[in-house]
Amino acid sequence: MTDPTTVPDVTAPDITACDVALPDPEANRRQVLYWRLLARLFDPEEQPALETASLEVTEALGLPAALLDPQASIDAIVQRHPQLAAEFDSVMVPAPEPGDVRDRAAEVRRAALVSKLLLNTFATGRGEVTAGQLARWQSDAGWLERALGCDPGQLRAARPGTGPGLGPELADIEADLVKRMRLRELLADNKLAGQLTPSMSLIEQLLRDKGNLDGVALANAKRLIRRFVDEVAEVLRTQVAKASVGELDRSVPPKRTFRNLDLKRTVWKNLPNWDPDGERLYVDQLYYRHTARRTTPQDLIVVVDQSGSMVDSMVNCTILASIFAGLPRVQVHLVAYDTQALDLTPWVHDPFETLLRTKLGGGTDGTVAMTLVQPMITDPRNTVVVWISDFYESRCEPLFASMTAIHRSGAKFIPVGSVTSAGRGSVNPWFKDRFKDLGTPVLSGHIRKLVHELKTFLA
Repeated sequence: MTDPTTVPDVTAPDITACDVALPDPEANRRQVLYWRLLARLFDPEEQPALETASLEVTEALGLPAALLDPQASIDAIVQRHPQLAAEFDSVMVPAPEPGDVRDRAAEVRRAALVSKLLLNTFATGRGEVTAGQLARWQSDAGWLERALGCDPGQLRAARPGTGPGLGPELADIEADLVKRMRLRELLADNKLAGQLTPSMSLIEQLLRDKGNLDGVALANAKRLIRRFVDEVAEVLRTQVAKASVGELDRSVPPKRTFRNLDLKRTVWKNLPNWDPDGERLYVDQLYYRHTARRTTPQDLIVVVDQSGSMVDSMVNCTILASIFAGLPRVQVHLVAYDTQALDLTPWVHDPFETLLRTKLGGGTDGTVAMTLVQPMITDPRNTVVVWISDFYESRCEPLFASMTAIHRSGAKFIPVGSVTSAGRGSVNPWFKDRFKDLGTPVLSGHIRKLVHELKTFLA
């Protein structure tokens, strides 16, 4: 029996031969920086322990303490430390796969720079924003774009068709900053107004406040609206351009021109005239392609709810209506409404002028718009009525009865929940169920689906 007081003679293992995970000081430093980043993003108050540890890491890397100062812009840091400009550039572009040896010190340095970029861009605080603060944010956002290898302004431009990602998020942040500052003061400064990136949120602000603008501020507001309209129109025009221009009309004889010559058919039809001895094909008849298309005029009536919840739809549909108005066989009418209705048809070819005539906000009463729409329907079989709204109406029953009458008259009635870049939108369940029973379900709000529906009808 072994004496319990006796310690067995066990030879200690060779520690150097064991696979022991040793602490990684560089990994710990990197974690300190990222924990501070998360803490500051969710709570602007300083965490003393994280701040002290991050300062020690920054000093050990030979980086300026200003990287930890929330008030210091990237421009200010680079101005004092020019050598950092090259490090900020493309610092967030994915690096090639590391080899056997990783430069962990370089990874910690990269974490410090990335943390500064992200905090300056996404930790925007609350309360009123000055024009200087907006300009500084725009500059810092520009550095983030450079760090990601993007073109200037690329991430802040939210356009139809863009999905989730940094682009829409940065556009929303910029829009929030603009909303929190005195917009009129900003527009009165040509330099600051010129740095604004047009977005749906900014356009909404401009349209709501246009009645209070004059002089330089009004000119800058119009310039921003025009720029946004042109950019969105370019995207939508590309989608609409793929639309069919009508079926071939074979009752019209083809024009006998070389351009319309159907060479393949001509050869095929004349094959019986092939002379094998002379190896020649004798052509008795030429065949030409039919190019004439049916030109039955189509009436497109677009009705847009311009109440406060439908601003995105109002802007997109105004631009879309102007594009379809440019097609040769389409007669477009545009009606906007809240508790009053406005026939915008005379300006439908110019979405910029149309938007300047809108008055966003107010309640919703579609029956006032219906009063304008009904006389516009003169040929139901060749008419499509697109009604864009969330359908939270003050008089549901009479409006739906009128819509049912349009549908039964032979016109194509397309109810659309909203027309936004992302396709989001809430629709009144009462209307949604009844439209489904009527055989005209509410179209999903993504603008590409509306373009497809209209192309199909106008073909």
